[in-house]
Amino acid sequence: MIIDDVKILATGLGFPEGPVVCADGSVVLVELRNQRCSRVTPDGKVSLFSDCGGGPNGLAVGPDGFFYLCNNGGNRYVEGHPLGMGPHPDYQFGSIQRIDPNTGVATLLYKEVNGHLLSAPNDIVFDKEGGFYFTDLGKRMPRHKVLGGVYYALPDGSKIVEVAYPLLSPNGCGLSPDGKTLYVAETDGARLWAFEIHGPGKVKAKPEYAPHSGRVIAGLGGNAKFDSLKVLANGNIAVATLITGYITEFSPTGEVVRSVKMPDGHPTNICFGGADMRMAYITLSGTGRLGMMQWPEPGLKLNFG
Repeated sequence: MIIDDVKILATGLGFPEGPVVCADGSVVLVELRNQRCSRVTPDGKVSLFSDCGGGPNGLAVGPDGFFYLCNNGGNRYVEGHPLGMGPHPDYQFGSIQRIDPNTGVATLLYKEVNGHLLSAPNDIVFDKEGGFYFTDLGKRMPRHKVLGGVYYALPDGSKIVEVAYPLLSPNGCGLSPDGKTLYVAETDGARLWAFEIHGPGKVKAKPEYAPHSGRVIAGLGGNAKFDSLKVLANGNIAVATLITGYITEFSPTGEVVRSVKMPDGHPTNICFGGADMRMAYITLSGTGRLGMMQWPEPGLKLNFG
């Protein structure tokens, strides 16, 4: 597979991420720079889905059919710096929002855990029980970086717990087909972590002196950075790889299965749809486009949506 295999569905997007394929074939995604969620129809037309504000990032459909959004609170964008330069002037905290699919109205669900404000929630995945894991990247300040973590919450707003803290920059997250492993991509250092799940929101106890119980199963050298990820039906993990501009597919034991070059140095997210779950939708964020291509293996069907 090569760059020419990627067909462009939509252009003019403001740093798109978090694509979700809907039953009608449309794709709902976020536009970080435009502080909104948008819908892209199969013919490439873009329309407003939710005027959520802040810094919309990861997006997933919950058991109630509502969309659940990781909102990083907003970034300050400067020409030549695709990932932003610190927090937006209006930044106060990060949050999890719940979006009505019919009206697009976004309501605040969570803004803190254990008495600490969320910093920059980034990606989200629902388990079969109906709760969700999400990453908090940690806000990038002009001269320092807030540490991130992994959390678990219920969609009714009744419970949020810490799963792993601290991590340097946890980004994409996804569950193995059997639901027993949580994968987390760490941006800085390009590392792929695996957490052994012992129950909803519970992972293997951390060893003495370790910050958490995750184990590194894969990584890349050079200038590569990891962004979001999606798990395939066969258990492999497709990781959007920044700077070098690839989608990198790893086996659960860490071997690189394939690396597919993208027509953008900042492919940030991938999701799967179509009747056979082999149509991959990829956000090409540096150039503000949504691409699509056939993937050799089907993506894993998500628990909801």
